[in-house]
Amino acid sequence: MNNRKWYREEVARLEQVLHTDLNHGLTWKEAKRRLNYFGPNSLKEGKKINPFFQFLNQFKDFMVLVLLVATLISGLLGEYTDAITIIAIVIINAVLGFVQEFRAEKSLKALKDLTAPNAHVIRDGKLQEISANEVVPGDLVYVEGGDRIPADIRIISSKGLLVDESSLTGESVPVEKTNQMIFNDQISLGDQLNMLFMGTMATRGSCQGIVVATGMDTEMGRIAHLIESSEEIQTPLQQRLEHLGKVLVLLAILLTIAVVVTGISHGQNAYQMFLTGVSLAVAAIPEGLPAIVTIVLALGVQRMIKRRAIVRKLPSVETLGCATAICSDKTGTLTQNKMTVTKIWLDGNERFLTGSGYEPKGEFVQNGKKIDIKNDLFTSRFLELSVMCNHAHLIKKKEKGSFINRKTEWEVVGDPTEGALLVAAAKGGVWREQILSKWEFIEEIPFDSERKRMSVILKNHRNEMMVAVKGAPDVILEHCTHIVWHGKVVPLTPPIKFHVSNKITQFAEQALRTLAIAYKEIPRSSGTGRTMQNIEENLVFVGFHGMIDPPRKEVSQAILDCKRAGIKTIMITGDHQKTAEAIAKQLGMFPPNGRTISGVELDQLSDKEFLQAAEDIYVYARVSPEHKLRIVKALQSKGHVVAMTGDGVNDAPAIKASDIGVSMGITGTDVAKEASALVLSDDNFATIKAAIEEGRSIYDNIRKFIRYLLASNVGEILVMLMAMVAGLPLPLVPIQILWVNLVTDGLPAMALGVDQPEKDTMNRPPRNRKESIFSRGLGWKILSRGFLIGLSTLAAFVLTLQSDPENLVKAQTMAFTTLVMAQLIHVFDCRSERSVFHRNPLQNKMLILAVISSIVLLLGVLYVEGLQPIFRTVPLNLTDWGFVLFFAAIPTFFAGLPHLFKK
Repeated sequence: MNNRKWYREEVARLEQVLHTDLNHGLTWKEAKRRLNYFGPNSLKEGKKINPFFQFLNQFKDFMVLVLLVATLISGLLGEYTDAITIIAIVIINAVLGFVQEFRAEKSLKALKDLTAPNAHVIRDGKLQEISANEVVPGDLVYVEGGDRIPADIRIISSKGLLVDESSLTGESVPVEKTNQMIFNDQISLGDQLNMLFMGTMATRGSCQGIVVATGMDTEMGRIAHLIESSEEIQTPLQQRLEHLGKVLVLLAILLTIAVVVTGISHGQNAYQMFLTGVSLAVAAIPEGLPAIVTIVLALGVQRMIKRRAIVRKLPSVETLGCATAICSDKTGTLTQNKMTVTKIWLDGNERFLTGSGYEPKGEFVQNGKKIDIKNDLFTSRFLELSVMCNHAHLIKKKEKGSFINRKTEWEVVGDPTEGALLVAAAKGGVWREQILSKWEFIEEIPFDSERKRMSVILKNHRNEMMVAVKGAPDVILEHCTHIVWHGKVVPLTPPIKFHVSNKITQFAEQALRTLAIAYKEIPRSSGTGRTMQNIEENLVFVGFHGMIDPPRKEVSQAILDCKRAGIKTIMITGDHQKTAEAIAKQLGMFPPNGRTISGVELDQLSDKEFLQAAEDIYVYARVSPEHKLRIVKALQSKGHVVAMTGDGVNDAPAIKASDIGVSMGITGTDVAKEASALVLSDDNFATIKAAIEEGRSIYDNIRKFIRYLLASNVGEILVMLMAMVAGLPLPLVPIQILWVNLVTDGLPAMALGVDQPEKDTMNRPPRNRKESIFSRGLGWKILSRGFLIGLSTLAAFVLTLQSDPENLVKAQTMAFTTLVMAQLIHVFDCRSERSVFHRNPLQNKMLILAVISSIVLLLGVLYVEGLQPIFRTVPLNLTDWGFVLFFAAIPTFFAGLPHLFKK
């Protein structure tokens, strides 16, 4: 079947071949049977890494291999206890690394699943939205501009459909599609104008079609062997850390060699120093950094999902903390996307409409008096026309509350603006279903951004025909010759037209969006001779709706938070200029010196003039998607890191060009989502603010555990180096060094990676995207704290050895315990860029548990008799512990005292 030339088939023949119904589609039962037979509608994934080999990969690290060789040597020399212990530590390290990578992979897979596309199919005669994976051959599919084509489809009806097939054919411009049969026997994919192919994008118009192939049977499936599985994205931060890791490996090896050579030159045992050197190198090299970065990013992304921000591209997490400007759509992002008609103008009068949201309860009020719609002919006509020229549906969503206080929730399926008209009409007792039962739909002239209007032609049971038109009031006025005026249809004279234009402006100044309604009766004799040009001329202007999309309650605070964080919020909308400015002022995003500019005015500015004015502009109104791209580039030229929101197909270039592309999860098209790095599952501006806050927190946490790991490693190297230079015995034996690396590095570092954000996270300016990971004094803190940790550990060792020169094991135990406790105290200092006294140490519960678990393991090594000979330790008394804690606390508290006195 998959080799069939579907473009040559007649539509009627398709119904027979695919055993489907062109009106009702497949039944759910039949669709399920076909899904079981044909399998999921997806391409085969690349070969997955076997968990066993993923575990073995943990042993590929060069230093780990060296350690295994050292273990083998230990075994051959009869040091079985050392060999077994080192092997155990290496395996535990490998298990931790495997778990981290596995969790990160699972987290990333969950993100991919969340962004999987959907498809609209007709099943059992009803339009349904299902996962694209569930589409089967024979499905009747509805496609419109912005949708990703879910399978290979033969078109059966089309309305101005344009499809971007560049991903399949290389054609740079969208192709216009048709439902006409093609008779040529051999034609290329690009010439199959009645076919849609999986993975391509509909950019405009709509169509219905029958699925003829799914999954690997599609044209995309045939070339799937050319598509390699996508590589894991490595963030700029990860690239810098990889480079840092190589530098640290080199430094660690050089310092380790220095320690070994110095130790041997002072008479230390060569084998012991070799094992010490290898152990020190393994401990000093932060081999866990890449794994911890990956897991912290993945866990941070999961937290973002809980805050309704879906990250599609990991590098955006790092970039979020650098954002200096957010260009936001108004409708649905800054507002609720629940357009509500609050005023109407018709018959020469203003009328208020009460009620809110989508609940069809409210009253029409004029001059303080309720109007009876049933006895008001023109108001009824106005509402009827509003629902005739409409694609939305108002439906009961669900009932909430107790049996006694149960409340019905209503939902608009379709465009919110059209939904507002349905709600307004329903408040007047006019329901779309009732009107359409009296009028038969004949033809539609769809809305587009150039015409700014939509028309439908209808016919009633008496064969009377009429065209209903809705659109921008200023545009509709230009196509009208008459108007409903004080109870009569009269010619639209210049004075009346001027009066109506003033009313439109007044509504806009009140932040109301306006939508005009007009009509014309069509003579029966016009027949098929009507054209789009003459059908929308000589109309009767009935009136216009004034509606508002209320601002989201949480947005004002989010904008204020962004302002404190040094982030400029800019509104970009297609709405009327005065409407947009009024909403901006309501939300507190429009400063006294702010400017509003329209798309027309923007076109009149040269690039140089626009660059000079860009910083003062806070609202862009009546702009096209093409303007968005220009705005992004201008802001980037001014040094801004730009987050750009969008939901439409034409928004994709601007979204892609921005530093952080943001698409809408609810209203966004597949094209916009594909171009974006971040998807807002609730279409809410406050979610962008939350994502930026989370992005800053993730970066801060990465700095925290880098500081902790490197300072600890510096301390371990310096205590050994200083001891060897001073000609002292080994302060730590190899097994103790490895144990410290295992117990103090892993869990505490991970706990720092999920630390709570500091209170001032959104009270500081954005981070420079080019800054080093060691900027803002981090490098100095690593070196200074590491030096103090090494010095304190060495001091504890030397003083203990001086008090009892014959008891080297006791001195090594004191040094070992001091080093562990110094690192576990230092981890709390790493929670703040200031000092340990700046934050509540009990706030991070995971860190408390990690530290407690490390201390418990330390106590086991010290007091379990079976472990003492393995780790070369002796039990410590209370006096010893006081001594240990004093020296262990010095690095953290000594460094924190200046900040304490500043407070």
